[in-house]
Amino acid sequence: MIKVTAWGLLAFLALVIPARASSANVFPFPAKIDQLDNGLKIVSVPLGNPDIIAFYTIVRSGSRNEIEPGKSGFAHFFEHMMFKGTRQVPKAAYDELLTRLGAGTNGFTTDDYTCYYLVFAGRENLEKVVKTEADRFINLYYTEDMIRTEASVIEGEYNTSAANPGRRLIELLRDTAFTAHPYKHTTLGFLKDIQDMPNQFEYSQLYKKRFYAPDNTILLVAGDFNPARLKALVQKYYGGWEKSNYTLATPVEPPQAEARRAHYSWPSRTLPRLAIGFHGPAYSDEAVDKAALNLLAEIAFSPFSPLYQRLVNKEQKCLSLGASFADTRDPSLLIFNAVVKSAADLPYVEKEILKELERLKAELISPDILADVKSSLRYSMAAAMGTTDGVAGALAFYINLAGDPGTLNKLFDLYDRVSPQSVQNAARKFFREANSTTVTLAPGDVQ
Repeated sequence: MIKVTAWGLLAFLALVIPARASSANVFPFPAKIDQLDNGLKIVSVPLGNPDIIAFYTIVRSGSRNEIEPGKSGFAHFFEHMMFKGTRQVPKAAYDELLTRLGAGTNGFTTDDYTCYYLVFAGRENLEKVVKTEADRFINLYYTEDMIRTEASVIEGEYNTSAANPGRRLIELLRDTAFTAHPYKHTTLGFLKDIQDMPNQFEYSQLYKKRFYAPDNTILLVAGDFNPARLKALVQKYYGGWEKSNYTLATPVEPPQAEARRAHYSWPSRTLPRLAIGFHGPAYSDEAVDKAALNLLAEIAFSPFSPLYQRLVNKEQKCLSLGASFADTRDPSLLIFNAVVKSAADLPYVEKEILKELERLKAELISPDILADVKSSLRYSMAAAMGTTDGVAGALAFYINLAGDPGTLNKLFDLYDRVSPQSVQNAARKFFREANSTTVTLAPGDVQ
């Protein structure tokens, strides 16, 4: 096996990325923000790519919105229902329109938002799309029978997800680590709440009124179009959409006072798994901690890090090892996870992860490696925005977080200011034993 040292990592980065990225904006495209009187925000990003338009609808509705006990999973429920059609444009007619346009469409739900996207060709089709999407969101229609049918579909999706030990591990981690904030559950929600959805027709209507409203929605349109015409079309078709005036009061998670542990006994053969979560900061393009932690994850837990090379390649204790530090609107978890080849090695892998975190608290990382990882992140972001849909997809995530496309450039400017001392300070601040939750999964009674 080849031992990858810090210098080896530096050499690798030199091969896969260009010379140190400049401080030029990572998001170089013009973006215009307009807002209707009902609160609907329009973000226009005209691009030089001819004849292609990406139309994204960002509803700021995710797990964090599900604040009432027993009501988890409704953000994901509405992702399903938004493809059922309206009285004016039933599902069959909507599907036929998309086929005629040669359009690609889909949706997804996250902890913080639900996104619906449609990519199509032709400026001449813009009004059709705006008119149809406005009808879909303003006039969403479903019956109690439809909610019963869809709840069974969602329960099937949950059961499929729960059959994956990795997803079950993260579900257990979140449920154990959080006591108050709705990040306690995944976007699918708790199984008992999904099973009760058929009895929640009235609540579903309340959820729709609160969150599927213009003052909780952002339209992001990128590609070949005229921004002034787009604004006029949106005003024409979305202007009558009634705002909700609802203010979400998400519960604040109290500081964790002592370490927590949980174990899941898997009923059949599977590889053991380990996840260690630390409560961390929310997304910010101003405070340095989250940016520093993102860089720490890339440096110390990527496939080219010394720890990964040792545990996965040299010692072959792990099948995989990684760090997942999600950017979220509220404080969430900094997660280290590993798939371990033998349950007997779970304590050893846990100890080695914690030992590496202690090292990062005691030693400064290499300035050269830090600089090259920053360049790698910048290059990766620029590469992801090589198409119209890539621009819209990358920007949608950050617009949800901050409401402003300018946040992407502010974030990468912040990355540029992160120093080795910033990384060490963040490690010392968050990687404390009392702030940790450790969960394991193994077949049978192995713990």
